[in-house]
Amino acid sequence: MELAALGPDGLPAGPVVREPDLVAAVRARPRVGRWVWRSTAEVYPRLLAAGVRVDRCYDVEDAETLLLGHEGRYGEPRSAAAALARLRGGPVPPDPPQRSAAPGAQSSLFEPEDAGLPLADLLAVYAEQQRRHDRAEHPERMRLLTAAESAGMLVAAEMNRAGLPWSAEVHRQVLHDLLGERYAGGGEPRRLAELADEVSAAFGRRVRPDLPADVIKAFAQAGIRIRSTRRWEIESLDHPAVKPLIEYKKLYRVWVAHGWSWLQDWVREGRFRPEFLAGGTVTGRWVTNGGGALQIPKVIRRAVVADPGWRLVVADADQMEPRVLAAISRDPGLMEVAGRESDLYQSVSDRAFSGDRDQAKLAVLGAVYGQTSGDGLKNLAALRRRFPRAVAYVDEAARAGEEGRLVRTWLGRTCPPAVRATEDPAEEAGIPTGDEEAADTPQWVAGYASSDARARGRFTRNFVVQGSAADWTLLLLAALRRACADLAAELVFFQHDEVIVHCPKEEAETVVAAIREASDLAGRLTFGQTPVRFPFTTAVVECYADAK
Repeated sequence: MELAALGPDGLPAGPVVREPDLVAAVRARPRVGRWVWRSTAEVYPRLLAAGVRVDRCYDVEDAETLLLGHEGRYGEPRSAAAALARLRGGPVPPDPPQRSAAPGAQSSLFEPEDAGLPLADLLAVYAEQQRRHDRAEHPERMRLLTAAESAGMLVAAEMNRAGLPWSAEVHRQVLHDLLGERYAGGGEPRRLAELADEVSAAFGRRVRPDLPADVIKAFAQAGIRIRSTRRWEIESLDHPAVKPLIEYKKLYRVWVAHGWSWLQDWVREGRFRPEFLAGGTVTGRWVTNGGGALQIPKVIRRAVVADPGWRLVVADADQMEPRVLAAISRDPGLMEVAGRESDLYQSVSDRAFSGDRDQAKLAVLGAVYGQTSGDGLKNLAALRRRFPRAVAYVDEAARAGEEGRLVRTWLGRTCPPAVRATEDPAEEAGIPTGDEEAADTPQWVAGYASSDARARGRFTRNFVVQGSAADWTLLLLAALRRACADLAAELVFFQHDEVIVHCPKEEAETVVAAIREASDLAGRLTFGQTPVRFPFTTAVVECYADAK
């Protein structure tokens, strides 16, 4: 392999050095400020497996994704080879298909060196990317976003390596308590079979509760018309099948998504290792390539147990979306409210809703998510009177989306001209699809990924807030990673506004303080000097379920 030291201009500052081995080359250069390479997902797992950790990197292919989006070309091939072809005016090769994650396996090791580009070509792509950063709408913000996303790639690889502590014994006991005994042959466990019998008895004929068409037909024969079997639609029905059906659906989801087969596939040596993918969605939110790590039901969290003598530090950002809205809109009133570490929704209610916290929360979330009809319109009007710049900010984002314009987060992550129909609406709208209640919420499921103007406006209204929150959390993770570098503590889990650190018991309070300091630093780096604060609720526990 070839290495070259780069100067501030991104050009080689010395001779090209040839090294026979990547690991030895990186290990021999511990003082390197930042490594520039083609793909963190390919390079870094090999280094981690050899016990080599790097402080900073620049991921060329990830930067290409961000720059293409900023230029209104989201979805074009993002590989370094594609970037080189565009630079030289040649035919652009398609990206290789995404690799599927093997259950229970680590990320693949570094691919053969001929899968990349010669050093001279990679340097040409990198130099051109620096020029493209200079042409961005806000160059310094865009550079910060690229650096933050590359840091997120390092965090994701390290989390994949560490794994989430998981007790298979506790998991099996939870499944037994919920589902009863397993029957031979892989059929439904005892409790599901009992509930299925109760549903059938209520209808007076055999009904398969796991088949929505069968349930809809059974209700129709009972004189009740329903369009789906989602909880929100059936729970208000007056029929004896409703209670066992809802219970069946809840337990069936646990059995299918996190049952005995899942445990066998995904938990090895006391660790659950999904493959975290940083920036896996348009908004920058993370996803996992298998295992459903971002959809762990509350009852299954009892199996997430710290090692003996260790603790889990579980941290939740408090009311992140309205605080981000305050920071990006620069609304004086909302910034003043978001500058307190007290309950933001209560403060908003005291100013605009006569102390009605629930109404204030609905109004704020309605402004972010586009609930602008019925009571939502009335609440939005009250919010607009007290916080006009905040509401105007999301209104303008919605208008830009409806008109087909590019819409950006605070740092420059860009929403494509049209939302791809393959996007998961619940995922992108901020609904945690592993939550039984949220997954059955109707407002955001139908029509979200449509390319019509109003649907895109609803998306971009939310995008500027959720995407800016994702930008902030990347810098939070980078700061927390650096704070934990000299500790035994490990980042083991992250989703949207929640982070988990696994650490020795004696390091727990140090980690709690590090999270608070990382949050403050991330706020200043992302949004500049504002009065807005981003407090966390933290819990030091032995079991994840005890944090909620």
